Amino acid sequence: MLQNLSAEIRECLEHAETCKGLAARAHTESERAEYERMQTSWYTLANSYAFTESLSHFVPSKQRERVCKSIR
Repeated sequence: MLQNLSAEIRECLEHAETCKGLAARAHTESERAEYERMQTSWYTLANSYAFTESLSHFVPSKQRERVCKSIR
C-alpha cells in the first residue's frame, strides 16, 4: 500500500510513526503529550494531502464527462 502513496503522504506517515515511538519513550507526561500532538498533526497533514490528491483525480474526470456529453 505505501508504494502507492505520494512522497508527501509517505513522509508525513513516517514522521507520525517517529512521534508515536518518541511518545512511548517519553520521560514526562508533558513530553508524551507533545509527541502525541505532533503525531496527530502529521496524520492530519497526511489526510489533507490524500484529500487534495483524490480531489485532483475527481475534478478532471468530471470535466471530461461534461466535454464528452457536449460532443454527443
